[in-house]
Amino acid sequence: MPDIINNAIIDDAVAEALQLDLSFLSGPGQARHVPFAFTACPIPLSSVATLETAAALLGRLTQVLASDADLVQELHAPLAKGDPFFAELISIHKELHCDNEVLPRIPLLLQRSDFMLDAKMGPQLVECNSIAAGMAPFGEQVHLLHQYLQTMWPQEVGHYSACHGGHALPNPATSTMAQAIVVAAEQVRGEFSDGTPSFLMVIQESEDNIFDQRLLERELQRRGIRTCRRTFRQLHDQLATGPNQRLLLEGFGSIDVVYLRAGYQYQDYIAKDLDARRCCDALRAVRIFLEKHRVALNATVSQQLATSKRMQQYLATDPNQILAHYGFTASESNSLKGIFAEMIAVDNSTSSRLRSEMTTGNWVLKNQGEGGGHCLFDMDILTRLDALDQGDFPAWVLMRRLHPTGRVMPTLMVREGRGQQVDRLVSEIGIFTAHLEDRPLVNVQGHCAGYVGYLVRSKPPGISEGGVHSGFGMLDSLVTSVPDE
Repeated sequence: MPDIINNAIIDDAVAEALQLDLSFLSGPGQARHVPFAFTACPIPLSSVATLETAAALLGRLTQVLASDADLVQELHAPLAKGDPFFAELISIHKELHCDNEVLPRIPLLLQRSDFMLDAKMGPQLVECNSIAAGMAPFGEQVHLLHQYLQTMWPQEVGHYSACHGGHALPNPATSTMAQAIVVAAEQVRGEFSDGTPSFLMVIQESEDNIFDQRLLERELQRRGIRTCRRTFRQLHDQLATGPNQRLLLEGFGSIDVVYLRAGYQYQDYIAKDLDARRCCDALRAVRIFLEKHRVALNATVSQQLATSKRMQQYLATDPNQILAHYGFTASESNSLKGIFAEMIAVDNSTSSRLRSEMTTGNWVLKNQGEGGGHCLFDMDILTRLDALDQGDFPAWVLMRRLHPTGRVMPTLMVREGRGQQVDRLVSEIGIFTAHLEDRPLVNVQGHCAGYVGYLVRSKPPGISEGGVHSGFGMLDSLVTSVPDE
């Protein structure tokens, strides 16, 4: 077959993707389809079980770590000099927890734990996302897209798939995440008995990823939940306090669940039109205001810090001892310790050591940023290290570079209405989990308690920026081989 498959087939695939709302907003009244793989990613059943078990335990671990205010402060305090945004988060956390006051908000965790399957080490944790962990609905929709393509174009799909006779891995992410939110909303509403359960999504200015978000909102509405969307700037003068620390939103009423799809980067807090000492002060106050009310909140500042690279580095140093300290059994610790890739701190000798050992290819240099564009590879590592001041060191970490095998069979990358063959496609697999305090919120038959669904993002090998939204990645789904490959 040619490099670019028959246009009629690609046109049909794109039309179905648009029908499934697999789109980004590209301008007023305009949308473009999300890049996607033409065929699903094969994965052994044993790896699926490992990922789901680890993700469920990581969700519980995040909640435990987030409740340890002293650890969060001690661990992150050194970041203040080298990372202005984390300096703000640490300051907010300290303000909220300085007098050991019991905060009224209920920590709701809608976490996505991202993994890669290393060729030698097996499943390895890339990072945990406790704030703005989106695209669960997109994960489900691309699974439906792959089912459609398998039905309509079985010969073409078979040509680009190495997993003949495998089973598409079901992905109920939208309905399951909605179910978790409903449970949290009903718990809060039950304390007040003042009407229909409600949900507030905090979004970014000029949001273009609205289709994924609205898929979740529509599912919540079908389940009887009132929903609304606001930016931090809009919330600045719309929030108020009702009886018993009830959170009230002007023109909407009481709020039971707050879900942050913003707040993981500095620009989300900037409002230059507000008269404040610094432009982020007013919107910083909104974040604090939310935590001082009786809502189920995802994510709390504690949760956000509990899933930082700094915290991941801490866990990777001695997982057995740390996990035992927080009440994890030996069996649970064994399930987790194998997924922590080696991470080492950066100091004034790191650059010279990497040069002398010629090992830059073995590492990834990461800062504390969320989202894409925060990883450096190869010689870019040395360039950045040489430019850092000593106060910057704690904000950076070296993580052992992962080397996934890559897909055996080539497949097609469908982007901007065209399909192009890609060899050795590499995938990152995110597993969603849901917890309210220490309690898993959902129980999907055949899965670990708390499991919600999954998201797969694939990219060509050699591409460092694999984000679907901002990089060269594409949405994907999973197909399991039986027996394991």
